[in-house]
Amino acid sequence: MYRAASLLSRTSRRQITTLAIETSCDDTSVALLTNDKSTTEVHFHKTLTSDNSAYGGIHPLVAQSSHQRLLAPLIREASLLLPKLPPLDMVAATRGPGMYSNLSVGLSIAKGLAVAWNVPLIGVHHMQAHALTPRLAASLQNKPTPSFPFMTLLVSGGHTLLLDTKNTVDHFLIAETKDIAIGDCLDKCARAILPSEALKSTVPYGRALEEFSALNSESYKPPKSRSEEITPRESEWDWALPPPLKSNRRLEFSFSGLLSSVERIVFTSNEISLRERRHLACEVQRVAFEHLLSRILIRLEAGVDTPKALVVSGGVAANKVLKTVLRRGLDVRGYANVELVFPPMELCGDNALMIAWTAVEMWELGFVSELGIEPFRKWPLDGMVAGGGVLGVDGWIGR
Repeated sequence: MYRAASLLSRTSRRQITTLAIETSCDDTSVALLTNDKSTTEVHFHKTLTSDNSAYGGIHPLVAQSSHQRLLAPLIREASLLLPKLPPLDMVAATRGPGMYSNLSVGLSIAKGLAVAWNVPLIGVHHMQAHALTPRLAASLQNKPTPSFPFMTLLVSGGHTLLLDTKNTVDHFLIAETKDIAIGDCLDKCARAILPSEALKSTVPYGRALEEFSALNSESYKPPKSRSEEITPRESEWDWALPPPLKSNRRLEFSFSGLLSSVERIVFTSNEISLRERRHLACEVQRVAFEHLLSRILIRLEAGVDTPKALVVSGGVAANKVLKTVLRRGLDVRGYANVELVFPPMELCGDNALMIAWTAVEMWELGFVSELGIEPFRKWPLDGMVAGGGVLGVDGWIGR
């Protein structure tokens, strides 16, 4: 039977060993990570996704059942490697935000492991983990991690956040979506635009949209001015997608109107050709990503200190078109000096590696969690928001 080292030996050595669990939505993920001041090594990492293809989206009960079925075998597989590694320091699990019942599966098992192995528990903020993922990626490649402060853009199926990241725990909200998240918008646009054969059950709808569009990034020309940015581009089929919030410069995002425009084009047409569908798929990505760019530019043009880097993370960050739109858009508008940092594609979506890394960063700050912590369905990342902030909730204790 595996046993962790004593508390004295765990705190006196430099290398940190972490087992982490992620179950916030429909991905069941387990990772085993070792880290010291110079290197980070992955010893185990597997992510399995529940099959929601019959529902046209994530079904909470199906996802929860999938976690119940898949998580324990993954942990068993990872735990077989523990005797070959330095003694385990902690068990980490996503505490929120996410689907409450799904979070409970992972957090409950993590508590049991922490008790059984007599090691600390760390309940991790899911969006904090996404924000810190590029630091994980750099450490895995033995490169310098992006240094604080930086601007963070978190784009996923459930979130669209622009943040001022000061350090590991302090993330201040600049802009967020006032309706639906960009990932949700792209997924629903994909279901409207793509022919049924292009909607593969094993591929996220947003990624299927990117693949179907076959957009040539080399030919993309960014808007050179605000006027050009908010001018709809007419298509040969006499429709145009209006840029969201084109009549104001408020620091917020909106994607529901873009989705409505796409559905109106598709569902009111008697017949829509494959070529028109591909063009529409290209346009919805361009308009959505230029909307993100527009709010980043408004923030930069407001006279605040220009950040050295813009960190982009979350599931939508895997889209190559997004990277092109942001890089070229920043360049043409005078911000070529802002470094654009994306994690590798395999770390953009939900994964336990980012949970392990964030737990390590919290551990190094001296924080662990009480065993009685509960999940949070909602957990704002900004500490200035009521009930928000990484350290703004109960359950943290000093190690």
